[in-house]
Formats: sequence, C-alpha cells, structure tokens
Amino acid sequence: MAQDTTVPKLNFEYWLDKAIEWGQATSLESQKDVYLHLPQLQEFLHQLYETIKHLGSTVAIQQFPLIGQLLGRLCWNPFVIGYDQSQKTLMWCLCCLYSSEPQNAVELKANSWIRSLLCHLLCSSEWESNEAEISTFISALGYTSADYYCHLVKNMVISLVTELRENQFNGLKIQESTSASRVNAVSIFCVPLITLPDLTPLLETLLLYHGGSSKEILSSEFLEAVNEAFLKRKISLPESAVFSLWLRHLPSLEKATLHLLDQLFSIQLNSLEEVAHVIKDSLLPQAASHPAIFRTVNEIFKNALMETDGTSEVMTIIQVFTQLFLQAHQNEYKQHKFPLKAYFLYHHQPLVRALIRRPFELPTAYWSQHLKHISDMVKALVEDTNISSLTGLFEIWFLVACFGEWLDIAAEQLLKAAVEPDAMLWLLAFYYCPKNENQQRTQTMVEAEAVYNHLMMLFSHSDLSLKDLEAAIHRVTGIEQCCNQRLATHLLANFLLFSPCGHKLAQECIYHITKTTDTSKEIYNLLIRTAYRFNHSGEKNQRTVKLLNELLQKLTLKV
Repeated sequence: MAQDTTVPKLNFEYWLDKAIEWGQATSLESQKDVYLHLPQLQEFLHQLYETIKHLGSTVAIQQFPLIGQLLGRLCWNPFVIGYDQSQKTLMWCLCCLYSSEPQNAVELKANSWIRSLLCHLLCSSEWESNEAEISTFISALGYTSADYYCHLVKNMVISLVTELRENQFNGLKIQESTSASRVNAVSIFCVPLITLPDLTPLLETLLLYHGGSSKEILSSEFLEAVNEAFLKRKISLPESAVFSLWLRHLPSLEKATLHLLDQLFSIQLNSLEEVAHVIKDSLLPQAASHPAIFRTVNEIFKNALMETDGTSEVMTIIQVFTQLFLQAHQNEYKQHKFPLKAYFLYHHQPLVRALIRRPFELPTAYWSQHLKHISDMVKALVEDTNISSLTGLFEIWFLVACFGEWLDIAAEQLLKAAVEPDAMLWLLAFYYCPKNENQQRTQTMVEAEAVYNHLMMLFSHSDLSLKDLEAAIHRVTGIEQCCNQRLATHLLANFLLFSPCGHKLAQECIYHITKTTDTSKEIYNLLIRTAYRFNHSGEKNQRTVKLLNELLQKLTLKV
C-alpha cells in the first residue's frame, strides 16, 4: 500500500481515492494506512471547510461534484471520526452542503442524507461497535433507521437543553461546566437544522443562555439563521427567546425592523387595525419594552422617515407602533418596568409625560387644556436659544410626531370645541413645518389661520353648498408650499367630517382636492387614523363613521 503522505493542498481526488481504498478500515493493513494519514487528512478537511463555508451549498457542490461521496465515506470510517477534531470538521463541512431552502427533490433528499450523517456523527463517539452491531441494536429496539435518528435528535436536544439550563441554574463558572467554545459549536451545529421542529427547545435555550463571558458566545451565523427563519415564519419561538435574540444581535433587530417596514409597504392596508395587527404580530412593540430595543427601532424609523421625505404612510406606521409600545409598557409588571426616561434619554421629561398620556385617559373637556400645555412646552423648547442645530430641532419634532394622535385631536378641537386657536394652530404649524428658515413656519401659521377663520365662518351654516367652500378649496389647492398645503388639507378634511353640513359635500370636495393636488395619500392616512381612533374611543357618531367608510372606499382606488 502506498505510503507517500505528501499531499498537495486540497488534492481532492487523492483523498477521495484514499477514502474508497480504506472503506470502513476493517483490515489491519487499511487501519495502519489510515493512522499514517490522519494528521494530513484532518488538515485537508479543515482547508476544505475554509474553502466551502462561504460558497453556499449549490456552488460548493458545483466546485466539488464528488464532495458528498468523500464526506459520506469518511463519516463511516471509525478511525477518521475518532481522531482529534476530524469528527467536528466533518460536521461543519456537511453543514455547508445543507440547503436552507431546498428547491427540488434532489436537494430535499440531500438534506435528509446530511441529517442522517450528522446524527450518526453525534452518536458515534458513544459507540464502540461496528455498523452491523448498531443496526442490530436499532432493530432490537423496534425502530427503523429513520425513526432511530429522529429519536436520537430528540434525545440529543433534551440532553443539551438540560446541560445548558443546569449550568445557568447552578450559577457555575462557564469554564467549570459548559465551555464557551462548546456552546458556540452547538450553535453552529444547529444552523442547517434550525427549521426542524424537534430543535426548537434547544434554539430557545441557546438564545436565553448567557455564560460567564462578556463576549457573545453564540455564532453570528446561528443568530442570523434563527432570525431569518423567524421572520419567514419557518419557526415559532417564545417571545422571551426572540427578545433575547434581538438584544444580543443588533443586525437581527435591524433586519426585523426593516422587514416590518417592507411588509407594511408591500401590502394594501385598508385600516389601522390591519396596520396594528401586522406591527403587533412582528413582536417589535413588545420587545421595545426594553429601552435598548426601543431606541434602536426608533433610530431606524427616523432614517426611514428621512429617506422617504417624511411621507404620511411612514409617519402613521411610527405613530401606531408608538401606541402599541405604550400598551406593552403599561402591561409590564411593575418590577420589570423601566422608567420612561430610559426610553427618551435626552428629551424634556415634562413634555414626554404629557405626550404619553393617552387621550382616553383624560376627560374630553380637558383635551384643549392639555394640548395648550403641550404646545407651550414645545414652543418654549423650539425657541430656546440652546436649540440651535437642526438635529436638536428634528429630535423635538420627531418626539411630537410619534404621538401624532394628539396632533389629530388638536385639528379636531379647533373645529369641534370652543378653544383659543393660537396654541393649537402653532403646534400643527410646527408639525407640518418644523424649520423656520426664511420665516417658513410663520408663513404656514398665517395661511393656516386664514383657512381656519374661513372654515369657522361656515361651520354653523345650516345650508352649505360647494360654492360656499370654493374659497377654502382654492386656498388649499393654490398653496405652493407642500407643508402649508398639507396643514390646510388637514383642517378642511376635519371640517367636512365634523361640521353639521360638511358631510353631504365631503365626497365631492375631497374628490376635487385630490384631483388638483397630490394629497390623496395624505387624506387617506388622516381618515384611517380618525376611523381607528373612533373605533377605540367609544365615540358613537354613526353619521361620521359611515362617511369615513365611504370616503376610504373611494380613496383606496387612488392610493
């Protein structure tokens, strides 16, 4: 038998010939030859793994068409898998060939074959018998090989879960029980098997596991794969495990938030109930009860808002998310609840407390007073000479915008209640035009006051015609600045919803506005926010609810 052990780097054909020659090393001569080559074989397997680990299963098989035959033969050679790190390296190589999303019957069959080999490798160190004895033992238990491997996986999972949980429960130093490298290895092993239902308890335990190391002990590949499978609904995990995943792996949290935004943009949502359902189903509002997650998600929302130039769709999503976050925070047990300051570190805390008060927590008679208080605080902050940068101004604006429910109520109160309009008009003007360069916000206030005064003159008319509204419509459609037009549209839409005679003209008037301006989405989002608040506030104005539904049906076709 050849004794030359000088093997060129990644001499694939050489080692395949050797594997075929050795078989399962049953003869003394073949066993001696295996022993002689084990160090070089282990080095080859390590190089092979380093070569294929970033290729993906399809490319790896294209580059090495006979890789399955080589690995399969080596996995059944007891001398190979018993040597040093060869068993582990074989497992990692097999993991690289596993198709996370098999596209055809061949890949499905290959995955099944790889799972069987992995199970074989996992139990091989516990067996000192040959294949025939193992098969006899399996048959004596009354199992087929497939059943046996299934039970083996379950038992392996139970064993690993018990080991990890006991290690945490006993508070032992990680070096004294389960090493960080072993936990890391287990997490890597799980990567190609993540979607197996039997593996879920182990995934949960790993995600909740925190050893004595200050560094992350789970592999990034594992964390990314779990997050991907969770987002695609291929696995189901307890909330605590998902929250732990996002806390320990920032890229997964970022991907989950962007996935939510993509999901909301890609489907037609006809109500905020649907928006709220999708957002709540993502678990992000619940996870945001941890301040680190909340602040990260908020930063991503800010970037999305700036990249989309402040579209009403993104702003509405952020506002619904904030409401769901507040619900989750209020439902937290007192001993687990973080103070509000932890979520809004650098903001004026009295303003935060005022904005966080939900409208339904106050009698409607106090809404105007509460809004004036908010407006006065925002104005004082904006006009503070210390707020000189656009970044500081944006942070104040974004905080107010997150609680947009109060802004919608401010626009309603201007028309429905006897209020002093200046404070509320200023708050709305700030929202729609936060910067005051070249007196932009001042001009917005002037135009908003003109629209508001005209609408109030018409509010109590018992018989209103479209001609009576022409001046207000002309002001809306003739305004050149986008922010001013959006505020004027907001006031006019509320007039049509809440004035005694506005209902009969609403459809025709809104049709005219959306035909001559680019405000369809703006009005649509205003209406679904109003409908959502009506559904959750207990208001029973059936006429307004009916009108909202009719207008939403009409506008759905436009947006």
